[in-house]
Amino acid sequence: MREVHVDKADLTKTHIAERELGDLADDAVRLEIESFSVTANNVTYAVVGDGFGYWNFFPAPDGHGIVPMWGHARVVRSNHPDFAEGERVYGYLPMGTHLDVLPGKVSASGFTDMAEHRQPMSPIYNQYSRLAADPEHDPARESERMIFGPLFKTGFLIEYFMRSEEWFGASQVVLTSASSKTAMGLASVTRRRSPNVRRVGLTSAGNVAFVKESGLYDRVLSYDDIGEIEGTDSVSVDFAGNASVLRRLHEHLADALKYSCLVGATHVDERGSGTDGIPGPAPTLFFAPDHAVALFKSVGPEEAGKQIGASWHGFLKDAGDSIEIERKQGLEAARDTFVAMLRGDIDPAKGIVIEP
Repeated sequence: MREVHVDKADLTKTHIAERELGDLADDAVRLEIESFSVTANNVTYAVVGDGFGYWNFFPAPDGHGIVPMWGHARVVRSNHPDFAEGERVYGYLPMGTHLDVLPGKVSASGFTDMAEHRQPMSPIYNQYSRLAADPEHDPARESERMIFGPLFKTGFLIEYFMRSEEWFGASQVVLTSASSKTAMGLASVTRRRSPNVRRVGLTSAGNVAFVKESGLYDRVLSYDDIGEIEGTDSVSVDFAGNASVLRRLHEHLADALKYSCLVGATHVDERGSGTDGIPGPAPTLFFAPDHAVALFKSVGPEEAGKQIGASWHGFLKDAGDSIEIERKQGLEAARDTFVAMLRGDIDPAKGIVIEP
């Protein structure tokens, strides 16, 4: 098998490692990875890797990590009575060619990987869908699910959290990195479920046209025009991780900013503290898996699935065709795409799917 190993001290340094697959454990299933997407979400997994345990899902030698991906895989060997060769699944995969899983909590539509080293992390990442009986699966939309699905769900959960808090009394939400797929997901869900909340998108000057064309925002501004944001009661959702942008946003809105939410880090080179002593509320990190667990506890898995599914289909109508899907073959392409994404060199109008 082959894997892309990343230097945790310098994420731009990568190499492709090869190792023997070895014997398959009792009750285990061997997956051959068919496809995965590379998005800003994967960059976030790497940037906050040690802090949130993202490097622990797919262990690598000391000093290195394997970046998690979302994608599709096929069973090529099975020591489990409920799984036959050829079955396809969707879920959390390494940037590589193979993964052995130990299925538990098996149902017709899914299972959980019970591998011991994965149990300390959020259960959300250990769940896999069995495509033959998965209500979310659409064979014609597999690429969109990989590219948008996990990011969309984060956007859904942010809107659910904000609405449950009555948007902290705000009538306006300001989203940085508005061209990012998570921001677009949040904007779509907000438009449909919180229509009275005005959506303001902030993005780089070069992406303003793309974001406007999406139709998801009431107003789109470049980062240079933060001063033009209406000073009404607002919440901010920062997807960029750019400390200077966040500071300027806080300074402009000041007491009108009622809540400051941090999600991801698309501007990796400008992350860092840099926000000490800024006016307004203290920026608060949003960890989607915790909010997913809270949603399931609040409304139950079936109702949560219905709500997410309805919003997902709405998002596909809003933005499912907003990107050009580009397919690339091989782990070398995966490695190069990840580094380019890390540096912000990927056109937001493109969705990259890798077939390793």
